[in-house]
Amino acid sequence: MLDIVRLRVLAAVAAHGSVTEAARVLHYSQPSISHHLARLEAATGARLIQRAGRGIRLTPEGELLARRAAEIIGRVDAAGAELAAQLGLRTGRVRLAAFSSALSVLVPPAATALSRAYPNIELHLVDAHPTLASRQLRDGSADLAIVHRYDDVVPDDGLRYSYLLDDPMYLLSRDAGATLEGHRDSTWIAGCENCRAELLQFCQAAGFSPRIAYTSDDIVVEQAFVAAGLGVTTMPGLALRSHHADGVVASELPAFRRRIYLATFGEPPDPPATTAFIDALRTAVEALRPVRAGG
Repeated sequence: MLDIVRLRVLAAVAAHGSVTEAARVLHYSQPSISHHLARLEAATGARLIQRAGRGIRLTPEGELLARRAAEIIGRVDAAGAELAAQLGLRTGRVRLAAFSSALSVLVPPAATALSRAYPNIELHLVDAHPTLASRQLRDGSADLAIVHRYDDVVPDDGLRYSYLLDDPMYLLSRDAGATLEGHRDSTWIAGCENCRAELLQFCQAAGFSPRIAYTSDDIVVEQAFVAAGLGVTTMPGLALRSHHADGVVASELPAFRRRIYLATFGEPPDPPATTAFIDALRTAVEALRPVRAGG
């Protein structure tokens, strides 16, 4: 009977052209490679390798068996990968780090679809600003992150980014048809230090610095202040999907938006459970409709 390990050795020698390179790729010693080739020749009764100067080459019989070995190994590896994927989908875990509006709007329909298709996959959620989410990917405490940026530059920081959607920004006020220029002198409500930098840059590009009187990380609080007539603010579309207070009018700011990405760490492919969740998440994103302005 032909041994799969020895067939793998022969296929590696054929693919890489030398015992030395086959040993490196398979993480074997050179004597071990030679031993497996000798045992394979004994099992088949055919000479598979012959000397060629300082190197070796396959005999016609060796080339024939090497081609078949590559086919067999490909099928065995594929079967192993399919089985691992099936087991992973039965018992897998996905640890997701994402900002709050993504968790409240994008993740629930994706989690529902995932639960229906693969009820044994566990989904662990962490509310994290993109900076923290990226750090969690690197230290291994998260498998997947949903992050956002306010520019078109995908950072070269060792993570793998995949575009998900554009999230438009809105001016929140009590006035229908409000514009940024019309609120140059208004009182402003700003988010946390991490979130307000983009607001400041956008307003400065429009020619003014907003007079910030209130600060809150909570979109419910920010909208309550707007509804009470205490000021205006900006807010992403996903946050408005999560909560839109009565009396708050949302006017889209065409030149202001953030781009949302999926981020992973390490070489592909991703674990089967992570891949299944990514597929469910993309389906959820496709089902989104534009945010309706107004209050």
